[in-house]
Amino acid sequence: MVENVLWPAYFDAGLTRSEGRRVPMDLAVDEPTVDEIADAVQQVGYDAVIEREKSYSREFDARGRVLVKGADDTKNDLVQAIGAYVDLLRE
Repeated sequence: MVENVLWPAYFDAGLTRSEGRRVPMDLAVDEPTVDEIADAVQQVGYDAVIEREKSYSREFDARGRVLVKGADDTKNDLVQAIGAYVDLLRE
């Protein structure tokens, strides 16, 4: 089973691409949380597991990560879809 890891930095509007953001600025949000990302993963139709104690290698603070289990999409497609839902959840 494929397991993808999603870090909050992928969706953070305060970061540049070289700092770890993976979505375009129009899909990025300020300081996304693992709870918002997990909600968006469930909206897309996949199972999400939150690991709060994990830290992204490019950041000092532990913001956690979300594991996505059983995703058939490529990681890039998954990140773009989750980014769109996180943005919608903020509205």
